[in-house]
Amino acid sequence: MSFETSIRVSGLHKSFPVYDKPHHRLMQMFAVGDAKRRWFREFHALTGIDFEIHKGETVGIVGRNGSGKSTLLQLICGTLSPTLGNVEVSGRIAALLELGAGFNPEFTGRENVFLNGTLLGLTRAQVEGLFDEIVAFADIGDFIDQPVKSYSSGMYIRLAFAVAINVTPDILIVDEALSVGDEAFQRKCFSRIERIRNQGATILFVSHSAGTVLELCNRAILLDRGELLAIGAPKRVVSSYQKLLYAPEAMVKGIRERFRRELLEQAAPPKPSGLSSEQNLKAIEDSPLAVDESPDAYFDPGLQSQSEIRFEARGARVNDPHLETLGGQRVNVVRTGAEYVFAYTADFSELASAVRFGMLIKSVSGLELGGAVTSQSLDAIDFVNAGASVSVKFRFRCLLAPGTYFLNAGIRGRIGEEETFLDRVLDAVLFRVAPDPGRLATGYVDFAVQSQFSMSGETP
Repeated sequence: MSFETSIRVSGLHKSFPVYDKPHHRLMQMFAVGDAKRRWFREFHALTGIDFEIHKGETVGIVGRNGSGKSTLLQLICGTLSPTLGNVEVSGRIAALLELGAGFNPEFTGRENVFLNGTLLGLTRAQVEGLFDEIVAFADIGDFIDQPVKSYSSGMYIRLAFAVAINVTPDILIVDEALSVGDEAFQRKCFSRIERIRNQGATILFVSHSAGTVLELCNRAILLDRGELLAIGAPKRVVSSYQKLLYAPEAMVKGIRERFRRELLEQAAPPKPSGLSSEQNLKAIEDSPLAVDESPDAYFDPGLQSQSEIRFEARGARVNDPHLETLGGQRVNVVRTGAEYVFAYTADFSELASAVRFGMLIKSVSGLELGGAVTSQSLDAIDFVNAGASVSVKFRFRCLLAPGTYFLNAGIRGRIGEEETFLDRVLDAVLFRVAPDPGRLATGYVDFAVQSQFSMSGETP
């Protein structure tokens, strides 16, 4: 990644006219001057968006439905014009904005490959040189010579993506299109996206998958109701998005105000004292305790989560989340292969129905490694009375690689017809798996793999 700007968005606003009745659109056309405005209302899809994306960055855009994500991508691609503000783009863009965008349904797949390649700035000779690779990636067989109006949604996206990623774009923009394909094709797409990223291209995409954003992105952007509420490290932005997503409607306004303040404070000079969560984690990894070779788990008082995010409580609250041994000793430095208990208390201030409890282990980057719930939704606790306190414990074997990890805790219940979080705490507990000099396993999780090899021929 370089410091060369690939995309610059400044003071971006986008409004659309909304007509109460169909004939009002016609009346507006014939009206003169300010009289035009009486026939429609303005819907502000985006308001005052400012950010820069550097060449080689991979940036994910998250937000609730209707937050303006797709509108923003269309403005960057140039398929929409801003009402106010500017969008500056440096380099060739390849975009998947929506299913079948840029395809002529009457043309065959072959004809659409040449059409899209031309729209992306390639000559016919260049498209011909890439054609076999595009067809092989799309893997739609003889349908390449059939009109695309006869394609399934999966075939549409296969061909569209195959064209987009084979033109070696400087900027690749994807708007949730990959959710259409099957799992095998999605994996192939993400593998190609990783290759494009490694070649130095800028990637901007919308996704509702927190794991995808955390795995692929350098940064993330949170949009809500047309406003930019957060930009920065994917883990922090995704956590903010989830907090907003699961908040009761009455509390959304307060959460949005808090995010706005945090966004303003983000540009302010850092305070001379205290550590950020990232600095805290770096200090943890570099501390002498990180190489302690004690055979037993223990509690390090300096090992505390500095990035805890708590959802707005809805009649229940997670209290005292902690990790302990099977004997009840509190620990936060543990050993691979041993069993531990993640415990917390769930206190209820209101009557709750269909109650379940959960836990989740995450990496430092926020990648979800695994977790559990206390029951399936059909077997949830029917009712928990106000004033009740429930002791929740999850026993698990630590099969993780040496390193630092987080634990989430959550209480789920039914409000109306919907199951939702009554309380949730992200990064509730920070713990470390101590080094194991004899470890042969690789990756995050030890799958107890048994290896063997044999050698033929003479050895020196």
